Formats: sequence, structure tokens, C-alpha cells
Amino acid sequence: MRGLEIAGAWLLGILWVAPLLYAVWTAFHPAAYATHFSLFAPLTLHNFVQAWNAAPFARYFLNTTLLVSLVLVAQFVLCTPAAFAFARLEFPGRDTLFAIVLLQLMVMPDVLLVGNYHILSQLGLVDTILGIALPYLGSAFGIFLLRQTFRTVPQELDDAARLEGCTLLARLWRVYVPLARPTYIAYGLVSVSYHWNNFLWPLVITNSVSTRPLTVGLAVFSSVEQGIDWSIITAATLMTSAPLLLAFLLFQRQFVQSFMRAGIR
Repeated sequence: MRGLEIAGAWLLGILWVAPLLYAVWTAFHPAAYATHFSLFAPLTLHNFVQAWNAAPFARYFLNTTLLVSLVLVAQFVLCTPAAFAFARLEFPGRDTLFAIVLLQLMVMPDVLLVGNYHILSQLGLVDTILGIALPYLGSAFGIFLLRQTFRTVPQELDDAARLEGCTLLARLWRVYVPLARPTYIAYGLVSVSYHWNNFLWPLVITNSVSTRPLTVGLAVFSSVEQGIDWSIITAATLMTSAPLLLAFLLFQRQFVQSFMRAGIR
């Protein structure tokens, strides 16, 4: 039985990584070897050069970096005091308000596409980076994750900071935020990954290269009308996903540990 479980885990792992391995193979080999696997196939970076020159990927990278940075900073600023209030402050209706916040987790963002577009068009924010980011600046998931972490901070540390004369904001900044650093890293990875890969909302709200993120730009680049071969498309795909893969490899320990703590508590 144990052997079957191990074999099943390996099979699922191979099935999961197979598309990535194929993309790596195709991107680093000439088009003639896209479906011809040979140990003696020549390696090349020509596909990456062609992909980079065929579309304004520099602009797409800039737009996406600005977008995920704006969303991440805003979420940290908004979610931190909200999570602290739900974790440590006593006020009427706290649990009810927290339950209402968690209801956001049950609402799929795609359901709100029409309403969000209507509101942003009235605000004049269609085809802007701020327009893409605005519906995501608040996060119920971020509030929940940080609240779970803040609740694990010993009350004695909070009391000691209070005796030292720290204000409410000083206690939050000097006691809670440093102890929640792994959670911030883990949530940052989740947020950046989601908005780096988000496709439908940016597709709806953007109309020009000046605001188009990588996901929409890659879709336009790989459309049938472009007539680009598969090797160049996979090279472009690896270019756009490489930052996320690198970030996860660097911070995978903090990522896993933070979510384990949040789930246990």
C-alpha cells in the first residue's frame, strides 16, 4: 500500500511538471526539435531573442511590475491595521464584521467584472494601471492570514510595549509586524503570483500597450494571426513566468511554514 502511494505521488508529480519540462526543451532548441527529442539536439537562445524583439515585452514587464507592486503595497497597508483590529482590539460587532469580511472569499472576482468596469468607466480609470489594481487593493484573505498570525503573538509582549509608552500604532509596528514577517513574505508571494498571472480582468479593462500586462500581452503575442512558431511562444512563456518561479524557489520555506501556522491556529 505504501508503495502504491509513493508511485501515485511520483506519477502526479511527473504529470504536473511535464508541461514545464516540454516548454523548457522547446524554448532552448530550434523549431525542428519541438517534437523531436534527441540528446544531440543543439541548444540555442535564438528563440528568446526573437520573442523579445517580436513584441514590447519590456513595456509589459514594466506594466506588470507596477501593477503587482501597487497592489501589494496597498494590501499590506490596508490589511495590517484591519487584521490587528480583529485580532487584538475589543469593539462591538467585531466577530460579525470579521464574518462579513470573510464573505468576500466566497465571491468569485469574475462575477464582479461588469459592475467593476461600469464603476471604473465612470471614474475615468479604464485602460490605466490604477484601474486594473483598484478592485484588488483590499483583500479578505490577507486580513484573515495576518489576523491568524497576530493572534499568536504573546500578550506579554504587547503589555510590555504598552508599559514602555508605545502607542497603538507603535505596538503594531514594533511588535506585531516584525513577528509576522514570514506571513508577509508568504502572502506577498500569493498576491504577486495571482496578479502576475491574472488575465481576464486586465483583458477587459485595458486597450493599449501602455497599460497591458504580461498575461494579456502574451495572449496577443501568441495569437494565430501572429504566425509565430511554438518554440518562440514557449520561450516567451518562460520569460514571463521565470520571475515567479525564482521567487518561489527563494522563499518556499517561509511560504509553506506560514500557511501551516495559519491553518493550525
